[in-house]
Amino acid sequence: MWERKETETEPNQTERPLNDAIREARIEAAERSGVVVDLRDADVARLDLLNEALDPLFRDIPDDVELFDRGVSKGDVPRLWIDVIAHVEMGRDKRQYRFVQDTRYGRAVLAESYEVPEVVAAITHYVARRLVERERALSDDAEHDVAQSVLRRSRRRRHWRTVRIFIYGLVVGVVALFALALLSSPH
Repeated sequence: MWERKETETEPNQTERPLNDAIREARIEAAERSGVVVDLRDADVARLDLLNEALDPLFRDIPDDVELFDRGVSKGDVPRLWIDVIAHVEMGRDKRQYRFVQDTRYGRAVLAESYEVPEVVAAITHYVARRLVERERALSDDAEHDVAQSVLRRSRRRRHWRTVRIFIYGLVVGVVALFALALLSSPH
């Protein structure tokens, strides 16, 4: 009774253009994501080239130094990590390398260039600075250890000096008691 009956002659005009528009929007989104993936792959390829150019530098670093952890991450923004706080990413035009360092005040751009040798030189300078900082920290630790051992030796000497004074006082007290006992005893 209250049911609406559709007539066979009435075409559903509103659904067809919408379906066509949705299909076209999906195709555009797929093409855009394809372009984004292609751009990301291009970024990763450029970063891999830079990574290969850095091989001689990282071969010269001693094996016992564990400051650097180099590798390309392939996330939303591909990056070539030099260590925990420094990395290279591609600039906005996707041809420029940006060497940045994370600091407590934000990111600092250490170098920007379109040329791989210039970025390699900046990274070499950065690695050299980090190695010098490591040497200073280790020498400060060694000086700190020397100072700590001197303090420990000084404390031990004071401790034994205190023990000796106590023993001397005890011996003098016992001798004084015997002398007093001998003097005060009736003959």
